[in-house]
Amino acid sequence: MAETKPDLKKAAERRKAPLTTPSDLGDNAVRDLTGALNELLADVFALYLKTKNFHWHVSGPHFRDYHLLFDEQGGQIFAMTDPIAERVRKLGGTTLRSIGQISRLQHVKDNDADYVDPEGMLAELAEDNKNLIARLREVHGLTDEHRDYATSSLLDVWIDETERRLWFLFEASRREVSGH
Repeated sequence: MAETKPDLKKAAERRKAPLTTPSDLGDNAVRDLTGALNELLADVFALYLKTKNFHWHVSGPHFRDYHLLFDEQGGQIFAMTDPIAERVRKLGGTTLRSIGQISRLQHVKDNDADYVDPEGMLAELAEDNKNLIARLREVHGLTDEHRDYATSSLLDVWIDETERRLWFLFEASRREVSGH
């Protein structure tokens, strides 16, 4: 049985083939929607990594509670990534390919500090989730404008989940008031 060698020339040509997916949305809608979703995906990846960073590095008297809270929230955030990327592909676009692309598109600020106190972690994640809610609503407006109801329905769920994360972070950061 003769061994066949891969045809490198054909493989190179296949890499140049466009990744077009049929869609009834116009070119402008596909461009607008997939661009917005890719920026959203970059933010979700950045928020996921920051949340896991704080999960790994939290310390102090509320360690267990915050460690578990950040882990739960990180899992929920990561669960958004594949559906966002798959929506981009279903709409006919291409999605993120690298950490470098994420860093160019993200709005969420990285935190590379050697130490962040737990209150700072809660406050920073609360602010990031609040800003993510605003971006989710902006993308929702765009999906409504282009009549992309499937993406709109996903965004409804993600807005609710992000509001829940913000609520938990807010409540975990509240100080007890004595006498009440």
